[in-house]
Amino acid sequence: MPEETKVKVNYELILPSMGEGIIEATITKWLVSPGQHVSIDQPLVEVATDKVDSEIPSPVEGTVVNLVYREGEIPNVGEVIALIETEGKATEKLSVNSYDLAISGGQSYEKVKPPRQTRIEKTADVKVMPLVRMLARQHGIGADELKLIKGTGTDGEITMNDVNQYIMEGRLNHKTPDAREVPVDQVQKPEIRLNAGDEIVEMDRMRKLIASHMISSKRTAAHVTSFLEADVTLLVKWREEQKEKFLKRENIRLTFTPVFIEAVAQTLKEYPRINVSVSGESIIFRKGINIGIATALADGNLIVPVIKNADHENLGGLSRKLSDLADRARKGALHPEEIKGGTFTITNIGQYNNLTGTPIINQPESAILAFGTILKKPWAVKTADGYGVAVRDIMMLALTYDHRVIDGALGGSFLNNVVQRLENFDIRREV
Repeated sequence: MPEETKVKVNYELILPSMGEGIIEATITKWLVSPGQHVSIDQPLVEVATDKVDSEIPSPVEGTVVNLVYREGEIPNVGEVIALIETEGKATEKLSVNSYDLAISGGQSYEKVKPPRQTRIEKTADVKVMPLVRMLARQHGIGADELKLIKGTGTDGEITMNDVNQYIMEGRLNHKTPDAREVPVDQVQKPEIRLNAGDEIVEMDRMRKLIASHMISSKRTAAHVTSFLEADVTLLVKWREEQKEKFLKRENIRLTFTPVFIEAVAQTLKEYPRINVSVSGESIIFRKGINIGIATALADGNLIVPVIKNADHENLGGLSRKLSDLADRARKGALHPEEIKGGTFTITNIGQYNNLTGTPIINQPESAILAFGTILKKPWAVKTADGYGVAVRDIMMLALTYDHRVIDGALGGSFLNNVVQRLENFDIRREV
């Protein structure tokens, strides 16, 4: 039987689905160039959606023919972003993601899409790219308010830097009908003078998004923080007894964070008015308990991967999921859907030996809980003869909540419930 004739065909690499609700992504960096040979699973390009940077690997071996989009451009999901010349059989169709290249007569049928300019939309005479429009929408900036932003891009186009700068300088929204609109470039700003040896470094993309998100949260929610100390001596003793065998069995360090997640998740089941979001003058009660864990990255930035339905997990499951998410977060390998859908966030600032802090709510959630460092302190303990003083392991918790929907009594009661769960931890438990 004669061998099948091999021919050269152009594989169309498309922008894959990046998660529910994500329709486009920014090409941040090409890792290959035309004419370069690539192997299967070799990273080809870095793309960005919201906070997550992802790499797209090559599904075939071959030679890069064309990079359809340039760095900084924004293709839609499903669009071709590159062509890779590879080998196929003359008698078959080569499946190319969601496309097919028909092969006939020993020749390849090549669908070539020329590079295009970034799509720029006009909203009420304002030039804005889709990703910039999405950022503005996330912060409640409508078409009328976009007019207040001075665009620094080509032909007055509004860039992401312009939107972030506008938010950081102080948004001019929520005006009364007869309030005077002051252009953003006329807003009073503190004068910043450079001293000898000072260096100016532009924020990277993630830091700009974090800054914008934090300022937006402070301007949106009525932040208030409650504090409470917890005697976690039993919990500390339990971890000491469990950590070595857990490490041998799972090859994962047993930290306190899974216990914190479990305590919060179980308490949220009893306090559904904490597991909420605010939409205008309405309250959204979240059915799922999805716990975000603030995770520091090596570059100094922060990301919040989410454990979905955390109340359905045991300590072993929480430990495994937490370890996996934290490891991939630091490697930049999280999927976009893994940082979305959170209903409550925790941050373990105790790992940096911090006593406590006042965390900022991760919008659109309504509360965030910080766990401080565990210190040995003299502590009043109840004995058969009354009260005495003993050295105990003490930790401070700080709950920041949105006072628009969570009053002090509710926030304080929730925090006390979390503390009671930690103080009365069952040391007979196995992980």
